[in-house]
Amino acid sequence: MRIKLTILLAMVIGLPAFAQQTTIRFTDDVAFETGDTWSHKGRKYRLFGVQSCLRGTTYRSTDGHEEDCGLRSIASLAALFSTGTGLCQPVGSTRDGATFVVCAAAIDGATVDVGTALISSGAAFAATLPSGAPVSKAYAVAELTAKENHSGLWAGTFDHPIRLLIDGG
Repeated sequence: MRIKLTILLAMVIGLPAFAQQTTIRFTDDVAFETGDTWSHKGRKYRLFGVQSCLRGTTYRSTDGHEEDCGLRSIASLAALFSTGTGLCQPVGSTRDGATFVVCAAAIDGATVDVGTALISSGAAFAATLPSGAPVSKAYAVAELTAKENHSGLWAGTFDHPIRLLIDGG
């Protein structure tokens, strides 16, 4: 019992140190590939649980103006990074070698989860598993709220990226 307690205590004490070592600040030299993926210093990063609009798909505003939906998502992510306040924590790896991260940024004096900010503002969507189940229930709720409020992309029309990715269209 004493050994188990000692190991547990060592793990609890060590976790903050590990988190501090692996926290990443992206201040410059970021190349945005999509509204959820970017490259920095030769490595690719992707927001965990977030799906951006796909590049090359069309967003149509209520006045009929059309533009690339994926570029709108990139602009929103780039705007959050431009504050210089973002910190990201690696949480895993993707099949294509990218690092999954969760990020926080300071917005209007509050620290917010970047994924929640993008999804609740209607700039991105909750990623799903191949089964269609959301990766994050909190992100699914944020997306539903954005949709109900006609926030961001939800103010116009577009092909939802999850539908395009799961069933091809």
